[in-house]
Amino acid sequence: MKKRQIIALIAAFIVLIIILLLPNPETLPVAGQRALAVLAFAIILWVTEAVTYPVSAVMIVSLLAILIGLSPTIEDPSVTYGTSEALSMAIGGFSSTAVLLVAGALVLAAAMEITGLHRRIALYILSKVGIQPGRLVIGTIMVSFVLALFVPSATARAGTLVPILLGIVAAFGLAKDSKLASLLMITAVQSISIWNIGIKTAAAQNMVAIGFIETEFGVNIAWGEWFLYAAPWSILMSILLYIVMTRLIKPDIPDISEEDSLKKQLNDLGKISSKEIRLIVIALFLLVFWSTEGVIHPFDSTTMMIIAVAIMLTPTIGIFSWKEVQQKVPWGTLIVFATGISLGMVLLNTEGASWLSTNSFEAMGISDMPLILMIALLALFNILIHLGFASATSLASAFIPIVIALVGAMEPTSFNGIGLVLIMQFVISFGFLLPINSPQGMLAYGTNTFTAKDLLKSGIPITVIGYLLIILFSATYWQWVGLL
Repeated sequence: MKKRQIIALIAAFIVLIIILLLPNPETLPVAGQRALAVLAFAIILWVTEAVTYPVSAVMIVSLLAILIGLSPTIEDPSVTYGTSEALSMAIGGFSSTAVLLVAGALVLAAAMEITGLHRRIALYILSKVGIQPGRLVIGTIMVSFVLALFVPSATARAGTLVPILLGIVAAFGLAKDSKLASLLMITAVQSISIWNIGIKTAAAQNMVAIGFIETEFGVNIAWGEWFLYAAPWSILMSILLYIVMTRLIKPDIPDISEEDSLKKQLNDLGKISSKEIRLIVIALFLLVFWSTEGVIHPFDSTTMMIIAVAIMLTPTIGIFSWKEVQQKVPWGTLIVFATGISLGMVLLNTEGASWLSTNSFEAMGISDMPLILMIALLALFNILIHLGFASATSLASAFIPIVIALVGAMEPTSFNGIGLVLIMQFVISFGFLLPINSPQGMLAYGTNTFTAKDLLKSGIPITVIGYLLIILFSATYWQWVGLL
């Protein structure tokens, strides 16, 4: 463990103890204060990465079980919750259907990796668009979109694209630090982030918001609804990303035929296998049912995902065995994801989130502002605090419950409060500025094809454009389609 991490861990415990020892405000239940102390502890761990995310999850659950367990209940202060009930609250997120959807999504990503289908799709698309720099940018964005439909992990999508793009650069005889390498890698990072917003199942942080919305409002956001709301924004952002990138970086590349690069890589994969064909059928089956959820059938996204996993694991007609897939699924990600939902639910149930909302956003007068100005300020705050977070999932766990509490305090409202929560979730996926703000950014950054300064040069205009589009869509399109 590095010295920096030890200092951060000690700081987290010091902040936890300080908040616990502060006088308890009259308007804040004891349990709420203790939940906020754990939130502060968690944020320090997440921002500093003092320990790994799965380890932080175990620590958070332990603290919640003890601190909330010894707290008086809100209904009857003479009675404590007890550690058994507090532990149930601390692991409540594990029962969320959103966790099952993420688990199934990780299995699907593993299927893509085991069969190599994601690489075949990426190479096929890139080989069709051509190898001129501008066309390669278009191809990279297209691959990001198509993979986002079927590979519900930003890290997995980056893991597919990065080696292919490095292969293209090598085929031109260029170095890793060439302008072409920078252009393609940065485009890949930014387009992956853009389509994390456009597609419900593209990123785990989306499931965090879905989990909170289902728990607090009893509303399910269908895959097609999310696509209707967010995809137009992502399509427009993809076009603007192309304009920004092709004007920001202009590489000089030597002549090379397509046959010597992309098509050769595609041919090297060999003939498509029967497993890949079965996976294509399953993936298309999922996409059709997801996109028509609530329109022509009553089956929700999670149920269809679990059915797809069952088919993939069925002998003879499936893709793999459980022994094969269990080694590929990052179970720690699931633990962190479920713990994040649990922490948010505890904050809401103990009134910690509503107290924090009242003494921050409401004290600033945000709840009395016109809707568009409110969205503009909340989105700006969201973007700024993201600079300190390496995980959009952890940011969603910390921020979305506070937004939900703000909406709850404002009811009844002249607009759809769930829509406001969803828009803030869109902004959580920005992560355009620094490599550390997203796992795909860190993965691509590790190739040494660009510097943090290079990413910032593209990230600043993309963030500004994305922010302005959020405000524009809030004033127009999202009101027209009933999101607000």
